[in-house]
Amino acid sequence: MQSAEKQIHKLGLMLPKLPAPVGNFAPFVLHGDLLFLSGQGPVLENGSLARGKVGIDVSTAQAYEHARRVGMVLLACMREALGSLDRVERVVKVLGMVNATADFSEHPKVINGCSDLFAEVFADRGRHARSAVGLGSLPGGITVEIEAIVAVRAE
Repeated sequence: MQSAEKQIHKLGLMLPKLPAPVGNFAPFVLHGDLLFLSGQGPVLENGSLARGKVGIDVSTAQAYEHARRVGMVLLACMREALGSLDRVERVVKVLGMVNATADFSEHPKVINGCSDLFAEVFADRGRHARSAVGLGSLPGGITVEIEAIVAVRAE
């Protein structure tokens, strides 16, 4: 089995600093052998969040990159929760939410940004069940929010 930590290094990825939760909740909860990751937004290189409505302000290709950035934040959450990405047994489920116009229909193409990243880092362990939905708004006007459930290996 390939090391996810080595793969992150090989891909030249720098995981972002975790944003502080806005409210009374945790960014992750480890319960038994499952890690539940709270919804995260797309943190840009300058530390700000990508905002806008997909289909008007943001293209599908741009939103794909935003979903990939959310995936980076989720990887940072996994590492913080587990100490190492190598403890991830499998990404089980991803829920991707897209701040989109009512006529936008490419939600799966957007959330592929996160799914593709997980497959690059974890190989087959990164392939997951998934839902991709469109919403009329997201907190702070962000373009994409994604949450995940991960199966964890014992230490």
